Formats: sequence, C-alpha cells, structure tokens
Amino acid sequence: MTDLDDYRLLEEPYYKAIGNEVALFEATYENRMPMMLKGPTGCGKTRFIEHMAWRLGKPLITVSCHEDMTASDLVGRFLLDVEGTVWHDGPLTQAVRYGAICYLDEIVEARQDTTVIIHSLTDDRRMLPLEKKSEVVRAHPDFHLVISYNPGYQSVLKDLKESTKQRFGAIAFNYPEQALEAEIVCHESGVERGVASTLVKIAQRSRNLRGHGLDEGASTRMLIHAGQLIARGVPLGEACEVALVLPITDDPDIRDALNSSIAACA
Repeated sequence: MTDLDDYRLLEEPYYKAIGNEVALFEATYENRMPMMLKGPTGCGKTRFIEHMAWRLGKPLITVSCHEDMTASDLVGRFLLDVEGTVWHDGPLTQAVRYGAICYLDEIVEARQDTTVIIHSLTDDRRMLPLEKKSEVVRAHPDFHLVISYNPGYQSVLKDLKESTKQRFGAIAFNYPEQALEAEIVCHESGVERGVASTLVKIAQRSRNLRGHGLDEGASTRMLIHAGQLIARGVPLGEACEVALVLPITDDPDIRDALNSSIAACA
C-alpha cells in the first residue's frame, strides 16, 4: 500500500452550491460513474471537486493537463535510482491502484493519443493496462475518475472525441447569479459586499462581449484576484486593469470598452 494522506484535504474548501450539483455528484460517486465537469474557466469546477473530495472523505489526486503530457506522465515509467531501474506509478495509476478520486483538469488540453488510455477505466472493466510493465491494474473500489472540460474551447484541434465524451456523465457549471457571485467574491477576497457587487457588474458586462471580441469574459476567479488587490489598497480601476482587463485581451478597442464599463460601474 502507498500513503495517500498527502492527497487528503484536512479543511473544508469553501464552496457555494449554485444548484443541485452536490447531490448529483454524491449519487454518481456511489456508482463510481466517470464524471465530466463542464463549464467556463474560473467558474469553480476545481473548487467543487475539492469540496466533494473533502465531503466524501476521499483523497484527491489532481493532474493539470497540457499539450506535452504523455501517457507515461499519467501511468508511470521506469526510472533509474541507486538500486537500478525501478517502476514509478504515475498519478493516474496511484489513484487506480490505491483508491483516490483522480481529477484530470482541462483534459481537452491533453493530446488525444494520451487521453485514450482512460477508456478502459470508464466502462465495466475498470482497469488500467501498464504495457511497459506487462501489468493490468484493477481499479480499487474507491477509485473515481473525474475530468473537467471547457466547451468554449472547442475546435478541430482541441476537443474531446465523441468516443471519450460518451463514457462520462456530466454536470454543467456556469458563473453564479449576481448576488451569490458577490457573496463568493466578498468571502474569498476580503472586500466589502458593495465592492464585490461592483466587480460582479463589471464581469457581467465583460461576459456580454463574448463572441464580440472576447473568447470569454471575466471569471469569478479573476474577480477574486481583483478583490484581493483592492483589499490591499489598490484603487478599483487599477485592480481591474491588472486582474481583469489585461489578462483577457490585447485588443486596444476591447480594452477601452472594458475600461469604460469599469468607469460606469465604479
């Protein structure tokens, strides 16, 4: 056995439900149904799975997917040490072998030839073949596979295969309604409620520009960053410039439009 204590959350992660996602996830966990969390960047998908891992009392192994990630990065590889060549389990194999929730964050960023290795874990087989080791790992009863996926990034080059998508159940996430989002920003950043409400209004205006010059508007995460700067004494306009405007666009016209929205809401 390996020690998964490092992957256990000792304190409850702050999370505000926006619907019945908590009850839905608990039901899917009981059946170990592979799950896909769908929604825009920074809307709370990662915080949600952290909260659920804490709530269920299960270790959580998170993998941030990227385009250079190989199958070996997930399942493991042989490495040299003082005793010679030794096999080291990757994060996915650890979760499968010892019973953790494995969260593949932004899986669409990974290469498709890498993600196909999860297929045998998402049906009745619940197994992971380690070809380099000539071993088949049968999933621990507590193993649960969860991925996150941003539909806004769909393209010919970056999208999940239908054969992968249809192996998962899905819960849709979006930004909370304004009052709840302001409550979250207030709690996470430490700003007053009125300032948090102003930041949410600014975000709403930026989200209205999606498809009209912006791929995505300001996320809840970005609002928290702006609020943290304001709590440190940075004026609202400058905080929004640093945390909201410059990160999401390089287009001067869009920047001007966003800055005008900030000035109107301030």
